[in-house]
Amino acid sequence: MGYENIITNEDQGLGTITVNRPEKLNALNNQTVKELHSAFLDFRANPDVKAVILTGSGDKAFIAGADIGELAKLDSESGRIYGLNGQEMTKQIENYPKPVIAAVNGFALGGGTEVALACHVRIASNNAKMGQPEVKLGLIPGFGGTQRLARLVGKGQAMELILTGKMISAQHALEIGLVNQVVAQGDLLLTCQNLANEMIVNGPLALEYAIQAINRGLDKTLDEGLLVEADLFGKACLTKDSKEGTLAFLEKRKADFKGH
Repeated sequence: MGYENIITNEDQGLGTITVNRPEKLNALNNQTVKELHSAFLDFRANPDVKAVILTGSGDKAFIAGADIGELAKLDSESGRIYGLNGQEMTKQIENYPKPVIAAVNGFALGGGTEVALACHVRIASNNAKMGQPEVKLGLIPGFGGTQRLARLVGKGQAMELILTGKMISAQHALEIGLVNQVVAQGDLLLTCQNLANEMIVNGPLALEYAIQAINRGLDKTLDEGLLVEADLFGKACLTKDSKEGTLAFLEKRKADFKGH
């Protein structure tokens, strides 16, 4: 389908979603949030797409934040709905059954950092800047930043970043575990594609169950998380892919996974 604010592309098993509002530094407005939600649904239903890369158009910004013009009009009820809609989109990304990699090219501020946090892996260009500056507007992160950032980098680092509203460099983001890698901007998409290709040679159901196990077990006790893992391990053992994968290993050949 056609979109106003994003561009989608599919090539050799990889789907790419590019937020395309360069004149606004790819800031998120309501329309863009809706289009992102729809694009992820489309790629989820497409069996040819095995993983998704999310990025921003141009070389200045991944997603520079929310549309300030829209934020200025919010009251208590509309603000709550705005936040819930954004959270629904980021939850969709976080729980996506296919690997999602954020190619963070430039500014990823506010909602941009929150979208990146929801992705399974984050690769940043060396000119990337990240942060949660909402307090500078008299607001707080509303698309999951107060929750996911603390879970990813720890409470102390999250408190510092959110309460100061400061931007940090890609290297600083790497040091605190906010991103997985930092690469030259010209190498960013290729690095993400190569990483995605390392993932999608594996069983697609195994990838889905591994994502579920990590997400569902993260906030449980260790014993509770181990039970989640055991249940999903058992589920994986029932798949034809697991039989194919183990047989291929024993026969010293490449597995031919079918996703069932």
